[in-house]
Amino acid sequence: MTTDIPATAGRTNSDRSVCVTGMGWTTALGTELGDVWQELLDGHSGIRKMPPDSVSTMREAAWLKDRDPSPSSAQRQVAVAAAAAALRDAGCASGDIDLFVLGSSLGPHLDDAADVSPYDLTIPVGEELGIERSPIALSTACSSGADAILLAASLIRSGVVDRCLCGGIDLLSDAKQLGHSLLGTASPTSFRPFDENRDGMALGEGAGFLVLEARSAAHERGARVWGEVRGWGSSNDASGLTAPDTSGAGAVRAVQRALGKADVAVEDIAVINAHGTATRVNDATEAKCFEQLFGDVETKPVVFATKPAFGHTLGATGAIEAIALLLSLHHGVAPPLPQCETVMSDFPLPLPTDGALPLKGTFGFSLTLGFGGFNTCLVLERGTHEGRSA
Repeated sequence: MTTDIPATAGRTNSDRSVCVTGMGWTTALGTELGDVWQELLDGHSGIRKMPPDSVSTMREAAWLKDRDPSPSSAQRQVAVAAAAAALRDAGCASGDIDLFVLGSSLGPHLDDAADVSPYDLTIPVGEELGIERSPIALSTACSSGADAILLAASLIRSGVVDRCLCGGIDLLSDAKQLGHSLLGTASPTSFRPFDENRDGMALGEGAGFLVLEARSAAHERGARVWGEVRGWGSSNDASGLTAPDTSGAGAVRAVQRALGKADVAVEDIAVINAHGTATRVNDATEAKCFEQLFGDVETKPVVFATKPAFGHTLGATGAIEAIALLLSLHHGVAPPLPQCETVMSDFPLPLPTDGALPLKGTFGFSLTLGFGGFNTCLVLERGTHEGRSA
């Protein structure tokens, strides 16, 4: 692999708009965009009971079917499948990709590759995909997938590259299962974000990748566009290794920075894909964040969460949720949150607890709150291309 990143010159600002032209994922509910989207609309979940020989005390998890039992081999297998699907969806050859960015919360390494860096685990993925340039690997806990998109979009907007393949992957290693068992984040009952009686989450496995292109590059090849990454913002709570800033201030900063970069008003947001881990503290933190942002807004955005369907896929969740958000904007509907029976009394925004809710508007954002205080927000806009099926 070569290590140079090509410089791009002679582009106008409008040329540097960041378009999403391809999406692919591997989830506990399947791999096809349309099929998995329908599963979400139907309120289905890929979370299943843990096997009897599990190393942890977790009750449930969302496992991928037919994956390699070796974590490092499975990372390559699952990442390649989802990334290749994104390339096919974009109608783009791997040789046309300027840069490959992969995010994962490897903890920092997989159990069967403790002396291998996240970058070393990423190289074989790029090689199998046929991407010649050296990849970028990053690990920012649960924000990793979102930060991979943030980085790729930044490089496109600044004119460094024209086309990126980016996203995240995570697998359930023994260490992650044991770690979350000790932290007490797993639910002993059911996964129900923003419910008054919420008591924790279920972990999951998955991968999500997107092809991002400068608008000029997408136009030149006649690419169909799912949407646009309009803005992005991040912050760090600096309050604890595993606990968020419970005032919601850190999350608010990330959202405000993303909205500012997007040049989008808070009133224009139609839908939010929330972090929604169903832990007492995280959901309360998000509720405070949304109250500070939307308390004075007349028309409130709809909030949904996909973790009850996919499990909490850790470093992959930001990428998977960006795909789900674009599908929500594309179809003009927020998928239901059927596990939520009694909404938190202080939750300030509408939730689709009784079925899917229609949307009015073209903008939405996803929010990830990761261990280590990492907060990342992506502001996305619905694409205008007609006739694209999902």
